[in-house]
Amino acid sequence: MRTFPLAALAGAAALLLTACGTQATSARGDGDRRCTSASPLPPGAAGLSEGGVRITSFAAAATAGGGCPASEATATYEVTNDSGTPMTYTVALGFRSASGGAVDVVTQTVAGVPPGQTVRRTVRPNRLPSAAPAVTGAEISKVRGVPAAEAPSQGGPCPRSGVRVYADQGDAAMGLRVVGLHLENCSTGVYRLDGYPELQLLDEKHAPVTGVRVQHGGAGISSGTGADAPPVPLALKPGEAARATLTWRNTTGFGDPVNAPYVRVHARPGAAPVTVTPELDLGTTGRLGVGAWQRADVGPGGGGSPDIP
Repeated sequence: MRTFPLAALAGAAALLLTACGTQATSARGDGDRRCTSASPLPPGAAGLSEGGVRITSFAAAATAGGGCPASEATATYEVTNDSGTPMTYTVALGFRSASGGAVDVVTQTVAGVPPGQTVRRTVRPNRLPSAAPAVTGAEISKVRGVPAAEAPSQGGPCPRSGVRVYADQGDAAMGLRVVGLHLENCSTGVYRLDGYPELQLLDEKHAPVTGVRVQHGGAGISSGTGADAPPVPLALKPGEAARATLTWRNTTGFGDPVNAPYVRVHARPGAAPVTVTPELDLGTTGRLGVGAWQRADVGPGGGGSPDIP
């Protein structure tokens, strides 16, 4: 399935940016191919920023003979943290063709942006087929931001908590959604679980979502999702992992649909929170099912140092 101020980086932008300004041509050293790059986008132009994220320049990949490889296009953007706490941002940037069609979407994580600071990143499309259309513009598809201290982790250094917690991309079929919460013990001690993760649903402004019942198990939502297994005590040794299942339907009836992009997770009572982004599109169902922690295969992370009592 697969932003702060806390209220600032809430929405996904749809900002189509095409090459503009003074053009500069540079030879690429591969025959007669030349790629034309746009200058920085004009200051103050409308529609170039959204909630602290701003695309500052776009370089097209184009020639009179039909275009350089689409992957030679680049876009530069800035992320500004106007909050009072370090933030980690996930920015999805889409590359578009002249017709407006999507050519590629690239997602980047900008970790640990200090309060009041601006960080700049440059992104280009992934390696694309030679037949892919020329990239002539870029847009911000989605921005999500969480406090750096609560950012999910799949690898790298072991967090101070001694466990890595993250959500997968999930599955969706006929309105049913299933997302896995994953926990890996990267400490040097045993990490104990017994029961269900504690969840707090947050909207795009990081405000608590009300009117949704978080229930244990998937009863009344769907069977066969993995959310109905009973809780069992787990003693995870270093490198071992557990998984809990989130399940819901996005059925929409009477009333206003509820969307909760963020979920604040406490793996066990008193555990340090981790904020994941499963993009809960709950429709008007008013229910989210959560399964108990179950032993799982080891995740992608490695070892670490903190010892968990």
